[in-house]
Amino acid sequence: MNEWIIIGVALLLLISVLASKISDRFGVPALLLFLVLGMLAGSDGLGGIYFDDPALAQAIGVVALVLILFSGGLDTEWSQVRSVMKEGLLLATLGVFLTAVVLGLCAAPLLGFTWLEGLLLGAIVSSTDAAAVFSVLRSRGVSLKGKLKPLLELESGSNDPMAIFLTLGLIQWLTRPEFSPSGLLVLFVQQMGIGAVLGYGMGKIMVFLINRIRLGYEGLYPVLTLALVFLTFGLAAVLGGSGFLAVYLAGIVLAQQDFIHKRSLMRFHDGLAWLMQITMFLTLGLLVFPSRLVPIAKIGMMIALILMFLARPLGVFISLLPSRLGWREKVFISWVGLRGAVPIILATFPLLARVSHADLIFNIIFFVVLTSVLLQGTSIPIVARWLNLDMPAHFRRTYPIEFTPVSGIEGELKELILPADSPAVGKAIVDLGLPAEFLIVLIARGKEFIIPSGGTVLQGRDTLLVLTDKPSLDQACARLGLKGEARPKTDSQ
Repeated sequence: MNEWIIIGVALLLLISVLASKISDRFGVPALLLFLVLGMLAGSDGLGGIYFDDPALAQAIGVVALVLILFSGGLDTEWSQVRSVMKEGLLLATLGVFLTAVVLGLCAAPLLGFTWLEGLLLGAIVSSTDAAAVFSVLRSRGVSLKGKLKPLLELESGSNDPMAIFLTLGLIQWLTRPEFSPSGLLVLFVQQMGIGAVLGYGMGKIMVFLINRIRLGYEGLYPVLTLALVFLTFGLAAVLGGSGFLAVYLAGIVLAQQDFIHKRSLMRFHDGLAWLMQITMFLTLGLLVFPSRLVPIAKIGMMIALILMFLARPLGVFISLLPSRLGWREKVFISWVGLRGAVPIILATFPLLARVSHADLIFNIIFFVVLTSVLLQGTSIPIVARWLNLDMPAHFRRTYPIEFTPVSGIEGELKELILPADSPAVGKAIVDLGLPAEFLIVLIARGKEFIIPSGGTVLQGRDTLLVLTDKPSLDQACARLGLKGEARPKTDSQ
């Protein structure tokens, strides 16, 4: 019996991985495919697997979210998101709050809920999943102009803690008669404050331990980081803070530092995040009964449309009033507010807390997520082109060599693109007078790679892979006619 369970799990994972090719080819968000696979495998589908355990689904979802948020923090490029910090935090806090309030007040009379139950529904579905957005854009070869990409990245990574806080706070308000609105404000300050401080501190501790502990086997370092991630989440939760915010910030802090086995650890956590996404979406797909979605389809569609065309746009435009972003950027940000797995996971909390109408809330949330992914997810490239905010996606080159930072070496591998008007074009490397600590290790020219020597003549649009320290990089950039800082060479490039 156990062998058949193992085979079934393996087949679901294998089909999910293969289904991601459909996402790449046709631009269908991967999360939708994973959810549909879970629904097909469930008791109402072809698989006939009966699964009705919200507590287990919630536990799997929380573990998955911890690892996904940490990986998201590791993948966040601070140099880019720093310029949109104000807008990103406004969207992740005030934007989420306004979206929840507007949707909740509109949904309450439609469903016959109290205003507090309506706000709970709004809070559950208030956070976004920009990972789905970027998967669609990558599959269609579309990039975004200006600061849109880092802004959406920062918002999606940091708005889940706000939605989780609102959901848990409103559940307490509904289930504990002695709870007061002022308690919600105190809870917010406590959750965000402790989560932020602990996340920053644990990020620094992670760097220290990874670089100083000197483990005998490289394979133990992923185990070490996993232990530290869950310790960060657990400590924050025990102290009354937001564990989700803590692990996301710890990932950001860790990513900005040099530590041994950095590239292999980032690869490990990226792969683990994908595994967690597949597991989470399959589990949530199994949890829902599609036959229960049909009776609420009409009211679910109304709530989804209110969210897409009223609640989310109001939250975005009001939150970004202090911003200099134009109306086109704000319209696009409003439209790409895709809902993902977080609302479905949060919808299990009212089930376990035995809140009134919990089953109805869960089914409506699931329907809204599916509608959002289908309508918004598939139309993102069209909307980007219509608003003239799209541009060709940056080609991410895969290099045949790697560099692993170790203690004692201050250099870093960087990627430089030589402008066509660079004074170095047409000259041999030996004649450029580059610093001794600036080593060109590889040149990418078109689809070819060139191992350089002193006599190699550079051409415009050559991509140089260089090993250098910061002072030498600045001197070399001046001689090569480059402006701004070079891109770090990451695993995904």
